[in-house]
Amino acid sequence: MKLSAQLFHNTFFRIIVCWSAAMLIRLVWVTGRWRTVGAETPAAYWDKNQPFILAFWHGRLMMMPYCWRREKGMSMLISQHRDGELIARTISHFGLGSVRGSSAKPGKQDKGGGGALRAMVKQLSRNEYVGITPDGPRGPRQRVGDGVLSVARLSGAPVIPVSFGATRRIHARSWDRFLIALPFSRGVFVWGKPHYVPRDADADTLEKARLLLEEDLNRITAEADARCGHSYPEHEAG
Repeated sequence: MKLSAQLFHNTFFRIIVCWSAAMLIRLVWVTGRWRTVGAETPAAYWDKNQPFILAFWHGRLMMMPYCWRREKGMSMLISQHRDGELIARTISHFGLGSVRGSSAKPGKQDKGGGGALRAMVKQLSRNEYVGITPDGPRGPRQRVGDGVLSVARLSGAPVIPVSFGATRRIHARSWDRFLIALPFSRGVFVWGKPHYVPRDADADTLEKARLLLEEDLNRITAEADARCGHSYPEHEAG
């Protein structure tokens, strides 16, 4: 345990880990056959340079750099936890930026979340794109938190969910059952519909919006898995 902690604090070790993770993602992409369902939804916003909030489950993060149009910059909300640093370094290999913080739950310590959410709203006001894992950084798994709704309400930008599935895969033994796609897979990205949150939304409206987004994310994840020959039981457990 002491040795692993020492390794993590070694800058060179972290660089190698993140470079290796990026190389694995690229290997899975170039050796696989990938297609996209619902690509017209984000394309309509990209083509008009209209900002939106990308949303996907934490456990479906691995291949997300390849759902994105490369010439469009995007910054992900990444936690300040040490795992977040590894994620931020890894996605930087694909030209994606990061906003460090977390979506603090009511009654919990902010941990930079307030400043991070304000930064994302500011980016959206400049017609830039942002991304959030609504169940991150620590769950509950596949349950939409308040952070993404706050950004949508304050910015007026829609939330557009996306998910991916792969035929050859394993799940990590982590809280989010992180899906690791394997080389030589057939894979698919599935986009959902835009979700808007009114600026004057009250508590009931916010809860309805939360449930609709959660339902859509589970629906498209189930569809992605079904198209790859897998069932999608993950949403049944919290």
